[in-house]
Amino acid sequence: MSEQEMLLIESNEYLKSGIHIGTKFKTKYMADFIYKTRPDGLSVLNLKKIDERIGLAANLLSQYAPEDILIISRRENGWKALKLLTRLTGIRVITGRYPPGILTNTGLETFTEPKLLMVCDPWPDKNAVDDANRVGIPVIALCDTNNQPNNVDLVVPCNNKGKKSVGLIFYLITREFMRKKGMLATSEELPEKLEDFMEE
Repeated sequence: MSEQEMLLIESNEYLKSGIHIGTKFKTKYMADFIYKTRPDGLSVLNLKKIDERIGLAANLLSQYAPEDILIISRRENGWKALKLLTRLTGIRVITGRYPPGILTNTGLETFTEPKLLMVCDPWPDKNAVDDANRVGIPVIALCDTNNQPNNVDLVVPCNNKGKKSVGLIFYLITREFMRKKGMLATSEELPEKLEDFMEE
């Protein structure tokens, strides 16, 4: 099997989306995922590790019922993809501001008890990550080179600020989740195109 066949999507799709372009700042937590630093100071993430972690995340998600998963994105770059993901998979999403206490305060009408949380960025979504830790549910997070992924159980290294790269990740997560759940045949593609997951 060539390296190409092992990836979830052709490597040029990854490269086109800029999924591997990190920031100029890198934390020691993310060092393992960094392939090199460019002359302009930007860190470049290892594509194979990105692909591996997206696969791991999809595997983990597929062990839960859609209603037991919650995905959160405070930043707008994930909203379009998440609206499509929730429509296709039934997984619950919150876009925009995270409503405080929904995981911890049983008195709230909006109280919810997911069994797994996924966030687009552990920094703007840190209140949700803190609450998930408080109630003891696993957290998957998309992490850029500048993230400190403390309190995260599964790091998916990526450019979590680019609309195209976040769209691509959620496209793959949706497709793999649906294949593993038998909602799509193993080699079947999504009815929606990759572009449909990307913010304009």
